[in-house]
Amino acid sequence: MTSSTSTPALLAASVDALDRVRSTGPLVHCLTNDVVVNFTANALLAVGAAPAMVDIPEESGIFAGVAGGILVNLGTPHAEQRAAIEAAVAGAAQAGTPWVLDPVAIGALPVRTELAHRLRDVGPTVVRGNASEILALAGAGAGGRGVDALDEVDAAADVARELALASGAVVAVSGPVDLVTDGRRTARIANGDVLLTKVTGGGCALGAVMAAFAAVEPDPFVATVAAATTYTVAAEVAAEAAAGPGSFAVAFLDALASVTGGDLRTRAALS
Repeated sequence: MTSSTSTPALLAASVDALDRVRSTGPLVHCLTNDVVVNFTANALLAVGAAPAMVDIPEESGIFAGVAGGILVNLGTPHAEQRAAIEAAVAGAAQAGTPWVLDPVAIGALPVRTELAHRLRDVGPTVVRGNASEILALAGAGAGGRGVDALDEVDAAADVARELALASGAVVAVSGPVDLVTDGRRTARIANGDVLLTKVTGGGCALGAVMAAFAAVEPDPFVATVAAATTYTVAAEVAAEAAAGPGSFAVAFLDALASVTGGDLRTRAALS
C-alpha cells in the first residue's frame, strides 16, 4: 500500500466500518441489472444493510436523497433505467449521497459505453469494475468479452490511478488480487476465491456492498477497502464449505452474515 496510512491502521478502520454497517443498517438504492437483483438484495441483507431497487425515473431522484448509498450498475441499461440512473445521480449530487458506478461490459457496446463515460464525469464516489472495464472507462481499452475481463489487474493499475485523480472517485479493480486507489493511496486485497466468479452477481453485488460501506464511512478509500476485504474474506470462508457454485452461493450469503472483525484481522491479505 502506498500512502501515509499504515496497513494495520487501514485494517482497523475496515473492522470499524463493518461494525458500523451492522449497527446502522444503511439503506442502499440499487439501480442494477435484471440478472442480479435477487442476489444483490440478499448480499446487502446478509452484510447488514437494507436494499431498495427503485428504478422508476419519477421516483429514483427522490429516493437518492433518502438512501444512504447508491449503486449504479450498467448491466442491463434499458431506456427507462437509463432515465432513472440520470435522475438518481442528479438527486445524489443534490443530497450529497455517495454512489458507486459499475460500468458493466462497456467498451464494445455503444449505449452503455457512452452512458458510463458521461457518468464518470459527474462525480461518482467509487468506480468498481474488472480491469477491462476500467481501461475502457478511461478510454485506454476496448473492453472485455462481455462481463469477462481480458486484461490483468496490473495492466490497469496506472490507468486506475489516473482515472481516480481525474474523476475524483476511488477506483476499485476486481481480480484475483483486488486493487483500490484514490490516486494517492493504493491498497491490494489478495483474498477471495475463484468460485465467486461462478455465481451470477458475484461482482455486481460487491458494488452494492461498497455503496453500503460508503454510506457509513466518510473516507471513500477506507470504505471501498473495507467492503472489498469483508466481501472477499467471506468468499474464502464460504469456499471452505462449498462443493461447487450452487452450495457456494448459499454459503457465501451465510458467510457475509457471520463474518466478524476478528475474521478480517485473522484472514485479511491487505497490503
